[in-house]
Amino acid sequence: MVRLTIDLIAKSRNHFKKKRGLSFQDYLKTLTHLHFFSRSIEDIGDLSMCRNLTVLYLYDNQITHICNLGFASNLTHLYMQNNNITRIENLSNLRRLSKLYLGGNMIAVVEGLETLCELKELHLESQRLAPGEKLLLDPMNLLSLAKSLCVLNINNNNIDDIRDLTVLKELQRFSAADNRLHSMEELEDVFSHWPHLLDMDLGENPVCKKPKYRDRLITVCKSLKVLNGREIKELNRQFLINWKASKEAKKKTNNKHLIGGPLSSYPSLTNDFNVGQGPHPGHVCSHANLQRWKPQQPLRAQK
Repeated sequence: MVRLTIDLIAKSRNHFKKKRGLSFQDYLKTLTHLHFFSRSIEDIGDLSMCRNLTVLYLYDNQITHICNLGFASNLTHLYMQNNNITRIENLSNLRRLSKLYLGGNMIAVVEGLETLCELKELHLESQRLAPGEKLLLDPMNLLSLAKSLCVLNINNNNIDDIRDLTVLKELQRFSAADNRLHSMEELEDVFSHWPHLLDMDLGENPVCKKPKYRDRLITVCKSLKVLNGREIKELNRQFLINWKASKEAKKKTNNKHLIGGPLSSYPSLTNDFNVGQGPHPGHVCSHANLQRWKPQQPLRAQK
């Protein structure tokens, strides 16, 4: 088993040779970036001497657990994509973390992020899930990220519902391509709560085949600049917004005509009863009106 330890760092020429004037212990204290990607690492050992670490590159390894990072309170960037991680855990002390890359792992539930109040980017694309399984996002974790998260990547995770993401009102970039999103109304409702959204990719979802899919999203997302890799022209957006407003105004006018127009042509029931005549067939009469209405005597009874 290959384990990331202080000894492994000492053996790495890419690090220690750059700081020949320092002792190894002093060098570890000055270390801010650690590059150990594509090294067949399976486990993370004790790295507590690297207390000033800010960026850690551990992608393309065989790591199964996130562990032994509690010392890294200054860590801002963590790259652990394309490993064998099954659970997001042991990150509670990384309160300054701003970018977290966990794509290409085996994570089924997004959790363990409650204390990461400065997290701005979360990358969770292409989890290697069991057949029929989809990536689940814990609502409480999402709520914890609501004020900070600006970038979210959940591409290719069999996701068919994103209503829980509504709380992420600071999102500027959102990628959810290659999923199973199908409800246009759901998307419009969620995106109407994201006023800062600039770039979005929903390619290869069933919803992309719906009529007026692109036009409807452009009118809902007022600040969106790029949709599915295609730039949105401001003139096009204004045309669609004006067209939609005109269509809605015309619909309201037609509804008023349907409700108020034809009914005014029918005679008033009150007027019918006030003239002292009998009710027309089909009219409903009150008891008082029946008392005021006296039928005429038959002609043969008159003398």
